[in-house]
Amino acid sequence: MTSAPTDRNPTPRQPATPSVVHPTDTDKVAAAASEVAGGPTGRRAVPGAGWWSPLRVMVVVALGMYALGVVQKMPCFEGAWFSGQTSQYVHACYSDIPHLYNGRGFADGLIPYFDRIPQGISGGMDYLEYPVLTGAFMQVAAKLTVGGDNIRQDEQIYWMVNTGMLMVCAAVLIVCVIRTHRNRPWDGMLVALAPALALTATINWDLLAVALTSAAMLSWSRSRPLTAGILIGLATAAKLYPALLLGPLLVLCWRAGRWAPFGRAAGGAALSWAVVNIPVMVLAPAGWAKFYTFSQERPVDFGSVWLIIQQRTGHSFEDANTYAMILMALGCAGIATLALCAPRRPRLAQLSFLVIALFVLTNKVYSPQYVLWLIPLAALARPKWRDFLIWQTCEVLYFVGIWMYLAYTSSGDKHQGLPPEGYQLVIMAHLLGTLYLCGMIVRDALFPEHDPVRRDDGSDDPGGGPLDRAPDVFNLGSLSHSLSRALGHQPVAPNPEKASVRWGTLAD
Repeated sequence: MTSAPTDRNPTPRQPATPSVVHPTDTDKVAAAASEVAGGPTGRRAVPGAGWWSPLRVMVVVALGMYALGVVQKMPCFEGAWFSGQTSQYVHACYSDIPHLYNGRGFADGLIPYFDRIPQGISGGMDYLEYPVLTGAFMQVAAKLTVGGDNIRQDEQIYWMVNTGMLMVCAAVLIVCVIRTHRNRPWDGMLVALAPALALTATINWDLLAVALTSAAMLSWSRSRPLTAGILIGLATAAKLYPALLLGPLLVLCWRAGRWAPFGRAAGGAALSWAVVNIPVMVLAPAGWAKFYTFSQERPVDFGSVWLIIQQRTGHSFEDANTYAMILMALGCAGIATLALCAPRRPRLAQLSFLVIALFVLTNKVYSPQYVLWLIPLAALARPKWRDFLIWQTCEVLYFVGIWMYLAYTSSGDKHQGLPPEGYQLVIMAHLLGTLYLCGMIVRDALFPEHDPVRRDDGSDDPGGGPLDRAPDVFNLGSLSHSLSRALGHQPVAPNPEKASVRWGTLAD
């Protein structure tokens, strides 16, 4: 286990002021789609000229798509949420938000985590089953819910208030993605136009954690590891998955020998998480622990590979947690090996996507809104329209499929909707779509010349912050050499006369 020789570990040179990368110049799908707006960017175009900068354009597009997602929920808002289960599934407009206003005691003024929820309204959930920061978000929205004449109007107002607050989260998300890769702002259009984001944004409160995580990625890209860590801790206080980002940071900082930034990020994450959680943990331990006990005790549920196996075999999978943790551990070991053996240190967004994707693929539940966790990471890790659209198509198919399946199971003997066999197919579609994108990202890590980000002007990791262009001090040297030879990868040193880096060539 030694450092790789210098000629196998090139450090890319970048222009002092990297030029903006236009997808229409490098992406055939983007170039073809641009015909509806005047065609690809011309050589005389002035970047950022006028009021319509890339940032403003994409924020408007993102909010427009968000508004379309809100409109898609209107059949439920106008009555399907309140007229039995089947109608909201048939219209594919289900949301947890209005149902939990009364079902978790907000309508009665109960304080999350501190007040036990009566069994008659909670369906057996004695405390709020969400992390503390999400609970605070829900409570703020409940305080802003005023003016309803009955519980139905209160639930409608509660959903509208949450929709407005989540819209702010969506705006923060798109701004952070655009600014993370300074010379690739147009990659944010992948997020802005993502159909799965519009469809799932108001199902639950996941956008809060997603926005905080994206802000953490932006802070890290600007070499502010403490701020990034604080934001990761806050995001983890809203949803558990952001804590997994510390794993990629650990192995990448290990390979680069940058322990101080990692220490600040990890310390900031632990501190901010503790500040949010410890008061509730001490004063209301049973309510605070509910999220963790519920996650542990929850049975195999919608969208997971375990549900397919359970339905096909009849096996109940009471040990699903154990199997999922074993697969997660093995997968993380594989990702760490990739990070330490790849010919060039992988980018942070690449490893982050792989770790979060591994989590949702092995988890015992894969809810439709979990795609929100991956969308910004996908735009940073693999900004290629063809692959992104393939994946999004699979996710939209699953979005329709899960509601049609629930319509089938809730329509009694009529069985109107998608039967279990059809639902298993759409589960496989969205699992395979995610695996496809993972495969493309792994290929980019093993063969950096395929990475769309590293092909432009010799970029290394524009979102890497302290890691960007940092030389390696440790890797699995001999294993890296053997892996490169087995893959036919022959990297060469960069040409000092050029700003770009020749990352390598594939053997014939």
